[in-house]
Amino acid sequence: MPQKALTPEMLVPRLGEYLLDQGLINKDELNRALAYQKEKSLQGQNFLFGVALIELGFLRKADLDQAITEQIIQFRTALENANRYLEQRVEERTSELQNALRKLAELNHLKSNFVANVSHELRTPLTHIKGYLEMISIEALGPITGDQKNALQVCQKASNKLENLIDDLILFSQNSMGELTLKINPVDIGKLAQDVVNLTNPKALAQNINLGIHIQPNLPSVQADEEKISWVMHQLLDNAIKFTEQGGQITLSIVAESGSLIMVSVSDNGIGIPEDRFEEIFEAFHQLDGSSTRVHGGTGLGLALVRTILEAHGSLIEVKSELGKGSTFKFPLLVTRASGESK
Repeated sequence: MPQKALTPEMLVPRLGEYLLDQGLINKDELNRALAYQKEKSLQGQNFLFGVALIELGFLRKADLDQAITEQIIQFRTALENANRYLEQRVEERTSELQNALRKLAELNHLKSNFVANVSHELRTPLTHIKGYLEMISIEALGPITGDQKNALQVCQKASNKLENLIDDLILFSQNSMGELTLKINPVDIGKLAQDVVNLTNPKALAQNINLGIHIQPNLPSVQADEEKISWVMHQLLDNAIKFTEQGGQITLSIVAESGSLIMVSVSDNGIGIPEDRFEEIFEAFHQLDGSSTRVHGGTGLGLALVRTILEAHGSLIEVKSELGKGSTFKFPLLVTRASGESK
C-alpha cells in the first residue's frame, strides 16, 4: 500500500475548527467539505480536508496555506513555552532535591556526632561504676553478705551489657563519619573462632543451648582485622543465642571454600526470619519486632555493623533462613597471599 505523502496540513489537527473561528469558512461550508472529503476517501483516495475546501471553492489555496502556517507557528511557540516550563521545573526540582540531600547529610552528621559524643561521655562514668563494683565484689572496701554479692553480680552483668552497647554506638558513629579503619594482618581464623566460642559458651550454657564448633584442619591464615572479625563472630553467635530457644543447637563453622577463600558460618535451629524481611535485619536501629512488648532486646545495631565491617573487608554476608527451622549467616574471607602461595 503506497505511503501518504507528508503535507503541512497533516501537522495541523482540527483545521476546520480553526478556519471556522477565523471566519474563513462558515458552518455549512465546513460540513459540506467534511462530507466531500469522506466521499472521496471511500473511493480509496488519500483526500485532505483542505483540498476538499479548495475544490468546492470555499477557500483559496493561499488562505489555506496561511492558516496552516499560522497554526504550525502557534504549535511551535506553545511547544517551546512548554519545554521552557518543563526545564524550569526540572531545575527547581533538582535544586529542591539537592537541598534535601544536603540537609539529610547534615542531619546524619549531627546524629553521628551526637551518638559519638554521648557514647564517649557515658563511657567515663561507666568505667568508674565498673571499677567500684569490682572493688566491692572482691571485698576491697570491706566484707559483704552473700545476698549483696549476688546483687553485685547482677549489677556487673548489667554494666558489662551497657559497656557493649556503648562500644557498638561508638563503632556505628565511627562508620557514619567515615572513621572506621581496619588493621589488616594474617589471622589464624581457626584459633580466633575457638577463642570466640570459649567466651560465648557460658552464655549459651546459661540458656541451655548447645554451642558447637567445626574447624577444618590445616586452614591457612586469612587477611583480616582480628579484633573486628572477632567482634563479627561474637555478634553473630550472640544473635543466634538470642533467637534460639532452650535446648537448641548453634554451630560456628570454619571451612575452606576454595584455594583463596575461607568460609565462616553461624547456623542455628532458632525461630528463623521471613525471607521477605532479610534486608530489614541489617538496618541500623531497626528491629523486626518493633512493638513495645517485644521479647528480644537490643539497639538493632549489631547486624548493621556486621555488614559494614565485612564490606570494609571486601566481603559480603549471606543469609539463609526458614521460619521455625533456623538461620545461617555466612561470609568469606581471603586467604593471605603468603599462605596461598605455600600450598
